[in-house]
Amino acid sequence: MTSAALGLLLLSGCGNTSSDNDSAALPGNGVVEEVWDFDNADGWEYFHQDTATVDQWAISDGMLALTTRANTYDRTKMHTADSTFADGVYRWRTYVPAITIGEQVSVGSWIYHDDHHELDFEVGPGKAEIRKEAGAAPDELLACMTNQDLPFKSGYTPIKPGWHDFEIRLDVTADGMYLAIWSIDGVEKQRLNLKFGPETGFTIQCSVENLKFIGDNISASDYTALYDRVSFKGHKNTNI
Repeated sequence: MTSAALGLLLLSGCGNTSSDNDSAALPGNGVVEEVWDFDNADGWEYFHQDTATVDQWAISDGMLALTTRANTYDRTKMHTADSTFADGVYRWRTYVPAITIGEQVSVGSWIYHDDHHELDFEVGPGKAEIRKEAGAAPDELLACMTNQDLPFKSGYTPIKPGWHDFEIRLDVTADGMYLAIWSIDGVEKQRLNLKFGPETGFTIQCSVENLKFIGDNISASDYTALYDRVSFKGHKNTNI
């Protein structure tokens, strides 16, 4: 997507959120449900770690579009202004473009507190040796599912380009820690007991980044990912 096209898309209007309270797990906090359909970008903030001099995001036809440029290490992100999301279910309806095998492009659906408290879906081609280990077909990408620390875990599963539903579920176990479950299109792919719990809250993140770990060579093309819907249902920790 060109910068001119992005500029036109940014003229489009915006989305909505909703919430309700019905039960309590964290002290004083009920269940909250928030949904972003991206009729607008209300409640979201743009961030990038790159040398781009133009914004690389847009709202169009009820979707959030994020773009990276060829021959760069662009890192384009949107995240919620709210950083208090805790245990519950995080969902993304994400369109993953057909990325050329080998290119270092990652489409992310993830949650972040800091570099030690981050859980991700990062979808891209994967390096050649990892593709072989995961049994990826020539028309498939790899979904990398990672907990960055406490403890570290990273697993891969083949996935085709197109629309997918990504879900990260954080349940609080009897010891007060999180159990994390990663699912794609309603199918569980990975689970992990974490060494932290609902004292840690998150922002919700969407991203397209040209990252070296996800491929073998710098991208030769521009890529745009789309986010049709993001939602959270669970508890917030407003004491964070």
